[in-house]
Amino acid sequence: MPEGDTVWLTAKRLHDALVGRIVTTFDLRVPELATCDLAGDTVLEVIARGKHILIRFAGGLTLHNHLRMDGSWRIVAAGRRPGALPAHMIRALIGNDTWTAAGYRVHDLRLVHAADEARLVGHLGPDLLGPDWDPDTAVGRLRARTDRPVGEALLDQRNLAGIGNLYKCEALFVERTNPWTQVGNVADLRRLVVTAQRLMRVNRDHPEQSTTGMSGRGREHWVYRRAGSACRRCRTPIRHEIQGAAPYQRDTFWCPTCQPAR
Repeated sequence: MPEGDTVWLTAKRLHDALVGRIVTTFDLRVPELATCDLAGDTVLEVIARGKHILIRFAGGLTLHNHLRMDGSWRIVAAGRRPGALPAHMIRALIGNDTWTAAGYRVHDLRLVHAADEARLVGHLGPDLLGPDWDPDTAVGRLRARTDRPVGEALLDQRNLAGIGNLYKCEALFVERTNPWTQVGNVADLRRLVVTAQRLMRVNRDHPEQSTTGMSGRGREHWVYRRAGSACRRCRTPIRHEIQGAAPYQRDTFWCPTCQPAR
């Protein structure tokens, strides 16, 4: 599933292409929304809320969508084919006289009144890349269940919105915290969420995701997807294990020396 920085960048690109322009093409290819047509309306704003994207229109409606594991938006010049992927994968088309945005395999399409957005995203915690980011609120939500493994708690979007498995693993490594440590036993929970936000913030304006400060394949991450490779700090082989109960199981990577179990 895309991380919050990928969703943020997608929303920014949609914002730049659609905002302030009159909609000339509006096609939602899901049965319950197939008859909706906002052609003639104007896009006011496109924002990311955690891993959700909200496209707001001047007429008072908001189009909600989620990328999940396989969704993406492609933006091309008006009149051109949206991309190389098969057309049957397109679930949303929004165009104007300059650009066309095609939503490939985007999920959870909902068209709601702007006042009803909370029904879709109101449960989310503070957004690590949003104007509502507040580490103290995030810490307070995390501490509501102090017996929960911190690796699972960080991925609960009700606690803090936008963090995914990559930044979970990397932030825990940077802060030398074992993923199975109970939330109540984390030495400095506020510092952990601030580190997660910092790692995401430095990557939000470009598609590359580096937490080490290095570029080049195989150099970008400390532990993520590096099972069996030597830790960049201590040379201990990186461990890998599934964490969480179905359907929320996630691959977890950590260094047993730098992140010892408590």
